[in-house]
Amino acid sequence: MKTLRGKKALVTGAASGLGRAIALALAHEGVDLFLLDIDEAGLNEVIFEVTALRVCAVGRQCDLTKPEDITAAVEDLKKRWQHVDILVNNAGVAYYGPTHKMTAEQWDWILDINLRAPVRLVQELLPTLLERPESHILNMGSISGLVAGGRFAAYHVSKFGIVGFSEALRAEYGRKGIGVSVLCPGPVRTKLYENAAGGRPEKPVPTPPRWICTTEEKVAKAAVKAIRKNKRMILLTPLAHMLYTTKRIAPWFLDALSQIGRKKKHKATPAKPVESSQQRSRAA
Repeated sequence: MKTLRGKKALVTGAASGLGRAIALALAHEGVDLFLLDIDEAGLNEVIFEVTALRVCAVGRQCDLTKPEDITAAVEDLKKRWQHVDILVNNAGVAYYGPTHKMTAEQWDWILDINLRAPVRLVQELLPTLLERPESHILNMGSISGLVAGGRFAAYHVSKFGIVGFSEALRAEYGRKGIGVSVLCPGPVRTKLYENAAGGRPEKPVPTPPRWICTTEEKVAKAAVKAIRKNKRMILLTPLAHMLYTTKRIAPWFLDALSQIGRKKKHKATPAKPVESSQQRSRAA
């Protein structure tokens, strides 16, 4: 985009964390904001912050697990503004724990917010995005959408899906004037881990050490740059770059690490055949 000032953006998960940081960064660029989050109190605080920067800001409580909430929010946006220039699919949740102990409801919760909601928002907003002279879709991915680890299976599935969805949109709509970016940071100092559901209620979800994490402000700055320059994929943090490079050059190495300490399953002793009464009489 040549300029961001005067553009209109929808940002999900805007009440805290990366969503709040991205909303503030866009407001500093003069972008009007339509902000969605399930946390109404937090959303009101962010609205107060961004309106102090002399931009128009609207907040709407929205449960992204409910398609009807998403549709209602989009209709509200269209009535107010008739169009949108920037869509930021930021909202995300996580689950940490053994995959075999996850319930169907926990899978649906993560996939609804992290993957299905972005797909639905893109689907409903594509017509207006196509009408704009310049428009952009920014999807919040993760290094977890490029490299997998243990105990985060549902989160990995959702983020791998977001990366693929972003690539597909970029391939299809790049010629039609829609920019598409996927932001893939490593660990960020947010409450993602603190708010994550866990497979072991008695134990908190482990959080990465601060020295390998980046900040919300750096991610927000990268998001604005990605929108302005239509960057395909953005990696943040040395850890993310290292993991991604290793996955591309030596995928066998990461696979070997995951196999360390592999347990051997004991083969069951085959059961002895049961002799019939006829066989026993013949043996006698």
